[in-house]
Amino acid sequence: MSVERQTPKIACLPNGPYYLLADMTPTAVPNLCRANGEACVTVRGVALCRCGGSKNKPFCDGTHGVNRFTDQRIADDSQNHRFSYVGKRITIHDNRSICAHAGLCTDRLKSVFRMGQEPWIDADGASAEEIIETVKKCPSGALSYSVDNIEYRDRDREPMVTVTDDGPYAITGGIELIGVTFGEGASKEHYTLCRCGASKNKPFCDGSHWNVGFRDAAR
Repeated sequence: MSVERQTPKIACLPNGPYYLLADMTPTAVPNLCRANGEACVTVRGVALCRCGGSKNKPFCDGTHGVNRFTDQRIADDSQNHRFSYVGKRITIHDNRSICAHAGLCTDRLKSVFRMGQEPWIDADGASAEEIIETVKKCPSGALSYSVDNIEYRDRDREPMVTVTDDGPYAITGGIELIGVTFGEGASKEHYTLCRCGASKNKPFCDGSHWNVGFRDAAR
């Protein structure tokens, strides 16, 4: 009999780490029982650092209790709007407030994603095929696109948390982020979580790791 795979979940512990619940099936913990001999069962997970200070990155080592990490979100909600840039063949949707500033769009397709210009997106600046390939690489879910009035935002991928080099956790595959409100038009299939501790849009990455010079000492 086949066992249905459960999608992992992520919980943001108050002023503490992310808890990645990798296996939601309650399992007996080896070498742990109650006074009556009954096994103690729990779901299985791992604590991931998000204060930026762990000496055992990506895992939490309790440093958040020493460096006074706070999970307070101080981003300006007035910026949380999705705008649509209409071209002849494709429409590009963008919410700047949830961008992780990975630079994949501006580095890859400068004729479309134009830093320092208004409007900053020109949906006719390249072929629809080039735009689609670039938008698909957006890790934060800030970008999506529509063709013939059908929006394409998410992809069919296995659940995965990728520890990026000196940057955020890149989440793909629809891992549920428990109890967190997403930005307007944001993807829940892929998003980026801050792990430097400095984002103003916690728990999401806002690119602050660049400003604070965050480094993954484990590398």
